[in-house]
Amino acid sequence: MIVTSYPCQRRPELFFAHRPQVLELAKELCRGCPAQDWCLNGALDRGESWGVWGGEIVVDGAVVHNKRGPGRPRKHAVA
Repeated sequence: MIVTSYPCQRRPELFFAHRPQVLELAKELCRGCPAQDWCLNGALDRGESWGVWGGEIVVDGAVVHNKRGPGRPRKHAVA
């Protein structure tokens, strides 16, 4: 039996949170993980719908730089 201790296995709820602050924490936990590249490439190949994979936020199968929190979108763009 192979035992791993990747950050995503210790606190999986962080990697699928809705709050942007929590997702940023999950991205930080990914830094230095030996499976980081494998994880991100696998998620992109599978077209994962959302979550933090390999230190990046993935939405609808693509990497996004940040994710809005839940709620109503702004009516006007923020400068």
